[in-house]
Amino acid sequence: MHASPAWKCCMVAGIGLLLWSRASAQSISSLQDLVRAARSNRPALLQKQAVINRMQAAVTDARHTALPSIKIQDQVSLATANSEPGTYFPTGAISTSGAIRAGNNYEAASGNIAMLYGEYELANFGLNKARTSNAQAGVQLAGADLLRERYLLTLQTARTYFSLLKAYQQQTIEQDNVARYDTLLTIIRAQARAGLRAGSDTAQMRTELSKARITRNDRSGDIAQLRQELSYLTGIQPESLYIDTSLERYGTQQNAGTIYGTPDVETHPLLDYFRKEQASLLSRERLIRRSYVPRLLLVGGLWGRGSSIDAHDTYGTLTSGLVYNRLNYGVGLALTYNLTDIIHRRDKLAINHYQWLEGDYALQEQQLQLQTTQAKAEAAISVIDRNIAEIPVQLESAGALYQQKLAQYRAGISNLVDLTNAAYLLRQVQTDKIQILTDWFLARLDRAAAAGNLDPFIQSLK
Repeated sequence: MHASPAWKCCMVAGIGLLLWSRASAQSISSLQDLVRAARSNRPALLQKQAVINRMQAAVTDARHTALPSIKIQDQVSLATANSEPGTYFPTGAISTSGAIRAGNNYEAASGNIAMLYGEYELANFGLNKARTSNAQAGVQLAGADLLRERYLLTLQTARTYFSLLKAYQQQTIEQDNVARYDTLLTIIRAQARAGLRAGSDTAQMRTELSKARITRNDRSGDIAQLRQELSYLTGIQPESLYIDTSLERYGTQQNAGTIYGTPDVETHPLLDYFRKEQASLLSRERLIRRSYVPRLLLVGGLWGRGSSIDAHDTYGTLTSGLVYNRLNYGVGLALTYNLTDIIHRRDKLAINHYQWLEGDYALQEQQLQLQTTQAKAEAAISVIDRNIAEIPVQLESAGALYQQKLAQYRAGISNLVDLTNAAYLLRQVQTDKIQILTDWFLARLDRAAAAGNLDPFIQSLK
């Protein structure tokens, strides 16, 4: 026993009402809601924020680099004290001070030495300021990187959202197509039982119905995948994603007052990143130049020393060497410069220069990409706007043709091929409508993204 088409329509309507009531009990997420969720939950953005925090800590570290160096040391030793006149370079050798004798004395002597030593760079020709400025440029670059990542995430979320709307609309079309073929199959079966139609018509329609079901199932699979993608972008679980699936509700709400000019390097997040990168490299160049300059140091020290050997080269008890019996202090100025720093500075400046050129070419490439995307979007919009005007004509004509062919088939003056062709044409026209509407949104999305007006465009969709 087969259910009547009217009963099936009621079932579909009932299921749809049930699903709608369940969804309405949940909060419907708009595109703005999804974008906010993506910006709040995306680990990639949290990672970029952590980089900013790290770079801010690097600024503090750069400032603290200018602090004076103060070292304290206390050393107790047990060793021999055989010395010999002569000169040697301090390449890790052990320093020994003691009496000059004709031979070695292997008796151990105790010693104690404590030192307090400090040095402070009185002048380093702007190195401290260059360090801090370079660290602050790193913070600016990290911030620009965060804004760039957030901009790209917003664009990807919006594109996925519109693709999901399209998939839902297409699934509705395929469901209507299945219902249409199911109704036709019921009619053909009735006429075949009455001997008015050949049995081959029933077989052909069953094939068409099966194909329609497969296509509908494929669209369901597309929806499931897109919901997973949107969940990945926003951090919202797929089962908690409730969105308004109506494309038509937007109408033509695109804000006509939005200005789409040439992408601005200073305001566009995708361009500002490269500008900040170049600024960071220029700051690094100044740091390199300041890193290889002479340094004027203020040095000072205080140290005390004890030994179990007295002034007459007499060895006393080991404990006698633990007392400080000689105290000294010293203060002075030291000017240091590594002559080979000229070569090091030249090499590092060359590396930095080519990195700057690399960033400049990347900036030019990004500008060219945005200008091309904007021009392509403008060209697409001019065509889509004309195509939208043809949608009502196509829908009305295709619907009328299908009804005529259905009436003719029932009357026996048309064949199944003409009827299925009319059904296919109606489905194709409905699909074209969804494609054109989706292209309408995506073209304007691309234009807004290329011009740097992505947020105003999203906010204009209510």
